[in-house]
Amino acid sequence: MPTAPWMKGPLLLQPNEVLDISKPSTKKSSSNGGHKKSDCALTDKVSGRRGKKAMQKIVESIEKLQLTHNSEDTHERIKEFEFEPPLGEVIGDGNSKIGSRMPWVREERIVFRGMKKEKVATAAELSLDGMLLGRLRGKAARMRRWVKVMKAGVTQAVVDQIKSVWRKNELAMVKFGVPLCRNMDRAREIVEIKTGGFVVWSKKDTLVVYRGYNYQFTSNTCPQMHPGSAGCRETPSSKLNQLKLNDYITIPELKSSESTLDGEISIKDGEEEPLPIGIFENVGLQPINGSLYEREADRLLDGLGPRYIDWWMPKPLPVDADLLPEVVPGFKCPFRLCPPSDRPKLTDDELTYLRKLARPLPTHFVLGRNRKLQGLAAAILKLWEKSLIVKIAVKWGIPNTSNEQMAYELKCLTRGDLVLRNKFFIILYRGKDFLPCRVANLIAERDMELKRCQLHEENARLKAIESIHATHEALESTSTVGTLSEFQGIVTESGDLKDGNREAEVRLESEKERLENELRTQERKLYILKMKIKRSEKELSKVNSVWKPAEQDADQEMMTEEERECFRKMGLKMDSKLVLGRRGVFDGVIEGLYQHWKHREIAKVITMQRAFSQVIWTAKELQAESGGVLVSIDKLKEGHAIIIYRGKNYRRPLMLVTKNLLTKRKALQRSLEMQRIGSLKFFAYQRQQTISDLKVKLAELQKEIKVDMKGLKSMS
Repeated sequence: MPTAPWMKGPLLLQPNEVLDISKPSTKKSSSNGGHKKSDCALTDKVSGRRGKKAMQKIVESIEKLQLTHNSEDTHERIKEFEFEPPLGEVIGDGNSKIGSRMPWVREERIVFRGMKKEKVATAAELSLDGMLLGRLRGKAARMRRWVKVMKAGVTQAVVDQIKSVWRKNELAMVKFGVPLCRNMDRAREIVEIKTGGFVVWSKKDTLVVYRGYNYQFTSNTCPQMHPGSAGCRETPSSKLNQLKLNDYITIPELKSSESTLDGEISIKDGEEEPLPIGIFENVGLQPINGSLYEREADRLLDGLGPRYIDWWMPKPLPVDADLLPEVVPGFKCPFRLCPPSDRPKLTDDELTYLRKLARPLPTHFVLGRNRKLQGLAAAILKLWEKSLIVKIAVKWGIPNTSNEQMAYELKCLTRGDLVLRNKFFIILYRGKDFLPCRVANLIAERDMELKRCQLHEENARLKAIESIHATHEALESTSTVGTLSEFQGIVTESGDLKDGNREAEVRLESEKERLENELRTQERKLYILKMKIKRSEKELSKVNSVWKPAEQDADQEMMTEEERECFRKMGLKMDSKLVLGRRGVFDGVIEGLYQHWKHREIAKVITMQRAFSQVIWTAKELQAESGGVLVSIDKLKEGHAIIIYRGKNYRRPLMLVTKNLLTKRKALQRSLEMQRIGSLKFFAYQRQQTISDLKVKLAELQKEIKVDMKGLKSMS
């Protein structure tokens, strides 16, 4: 019998390939199944869809197959099955779709791992013994009483409380509020500086301070510590008061005063040369060991004033503006001159750019005083020579601080541009018309030189005219156009303006012109308000055209006084209620009323309207739209309660939503338009009162002018 075309071999099977039905089938793989797994890795099925995971499994199977090619058994098995993928041809063929790189060939990548931040050893870890530190930390973890630090920071009262705790216990727990709780590293430094102790334990917003093993109880002096302690590091007030800010006082100074000022500054700098850290010597800070950002900021703020030790943000420390002098002798507002091609006013884009620019900048000053800021203004003018922007922080915990008043005072004193003002920061820009001190002095010198030249030229012209021997007629015909004598002659001829009568006349005329301008302005504003009122009334009429209120039914149910009182008490005791807002009565209110009547006979409606006439009108409208019976209107704490009875013959309507009332959106639009019309009418009434007052004043002024004119005519 011939075989079928698709059968290339006999149908006889080998003995080991015959299926034995007597033995139960098991799912365990044969012993040599593991050897065939690597060979069938490319032909096995892949679970899931042909996505990223499936391709990743294919790549992993190819990598495993590549590893098995190195062993001799794998080579023999490949020859036995005649499985030789033409990888050489694929790699050599440049027109192939796979390309010259196989999936298992990976590019070498250089990964730079971030360095972990090294933990900085604290003063307690450097100075105290390990066993003592462990004992103190175990004791600190069990403490439950603390000293609270408020917004004002670590004040002298807080330090006294800590020292009073140290009299009974060697440890004192301090708990910080805002803003110091946001930067506990800075809080630890401040506590160690002001108390002279060691912070041995910290958790969240809490620190435990150790007084030291040789702490001495002294009332007037600082506690004596061992050589490794923080000691008493306080800034002497006498030395801080020696800092002067007279470097930027007046603008039109001459070279002599400027050279003297520079000499004083150079002497100050010479005195501070042996101190490499300047004012930080008293505070116990070392900015040389800090980052480049801190060192540059400290160099920028050197010489402006004493630093604020209780600063709650990372270093550098800003200047304490409250320690600067309140009044600087000879202080004047700076002279400003804008370039001809620029406008001094900032645009919105420039303001946005300056605010973004000021965000990463350090804080230059800390302020807690509202008035008498001449010392701060002088320091700001000095800082503006190096920086475009000045960033001032408002102190926390100081009562009666007003950032608005601070910004106004500084803007008046410095004439800068206010970029940002809130309850945390005040940012001032020096302005496009700002001139440094030296440039302003040069401009003042140039103006004085020009005036000197004009006077010299005028004197020379007069001498030349006197030296010419000419007749009196020739001297009279000499032209004086453009000379100083012409200007002086004009001033002399117009001297009658200083006369008393003329002054009174000019004053009355100016007052009349001012009143007329004010009257025209108010009339224009009144016209605009009337146009807005007409527009709002038109919109309100469109909304009211959709609203068709129902008429009250003449045939209403009768109710005795006993039933009314009973229903009233039941309604007042009810917890469920329906609250009316600014939208008033619309279709959703009636639907909610029907839902209340589904489970009970009485519904309580709370309205927030203040006028009792409006409450009565709302109650009647609810009664007409719902078909119920009005029981009572009572004044409650949260508003007026309208109690409505559904009636004895009540039947639930098929359509809960009424079509004659406004929707929720239309009701809100109607409420807004009514509010707008009321506000516009109020302001229009105010404008009318102002116009009538101006007309009365103008009439009185005209009468006064007529009386003065008659008096002048009678005198003449």
